[in-house]
Amino acid sequence: MRFTKMHGLGNDFVVVNNLEEKLPEEKLPELAQRWCDRRFGIGADGIVLVDPSRAAAFRMRIYNPDGSEAEMCGNGIRCLAKYVYDRRLHDDTTLTVETLAGVKTLRLSVKGKQVEAVRVDMGEPVFDRQAIPMRGEGSPVKGERLQAAGRKFEITCLSMGNPHCVTFVDDVDSFPVAAVGPQIENHKAFPKRTNVEFVQPVSPSEIRMRVWERGAGETLACGSGASAAVVASVLNERTSRRVTVHLLGGDLLIEWGGDNHVYMTGPAVEVFEGEIELP
Repeated sequence: MRFTKMHGLGNDFVVVNNLEEKLPEEKLPELAQRWCDRRFGIGADGIVLVDPSRAAAFRMRIYNPDGSEAEMCGNGIRCLAKYVYDRRLHDDTTLTVETLAGVKTLRLSVKGKQVEAVRVDMGEPVFDRQAIPMRGEGSPVKGERLQAAGRKFEITCLSMGNPHCVTFVDDVDSFPVAAVGPQIENHKAFPKRTNVEFVQPVSPSEIRMRVWERGAGETLACGSGASAAVVASVLNERTSRRVTVHLLGGDLLIEWGGDNHVYMTGPAVEVFEGEIELP
């Protein structure tokens, strides 16, 4: 089985051309767990499948290290864009990709016939509590109290095609993400679990963020999480609508446009190609 290792700001993926390889559907959760293991597998934050689509140029499916399937991944979709363009599977700098969160439109920045950066239309944020989904009453979920890990947090929650819970902290570097993240991810308030963003505002145009991803743990970057963090920052009057998000793996530019769509711009990098035996 051939694969390509790629990353977006250190958020790394095993990318498989499922147009040709055709991985067995019933084995995908098991393969994700095996391949993402950093000691006994390839090592990654997820596997990305490049599939055919009737609704767009390609379809993206992404599986987390715990074997669960994610609706959307901002860093993963940038990697898919670089994969298909650099290999001449797509020859236009505009690309549409079908995901479980709908069809996304991407604009590719190309140099020397290779993609350097990708601008992704992440769609409109969803604030309806049941659609996030989140238990309780009232929408939007802004500044709501949540108790987890022996603490009380003020949270703002929304969906960017997948669920996000954002909380603001004074010092993101010293915050115990590994202890608090899983407690909020698996909190009873979130029937499908949630991604968790810990955000430290720096200025009206900058925030610092660490993320605990649903099904993956703390990662170096999360595109949909950065998008949710900026929306939450605007709602709570912490930033403007165009923000540089400083993540452990690097920076993303997030814009919440006047059309209510969120736009994410960031790099994608190919690391190496390889082969692995199917179990």
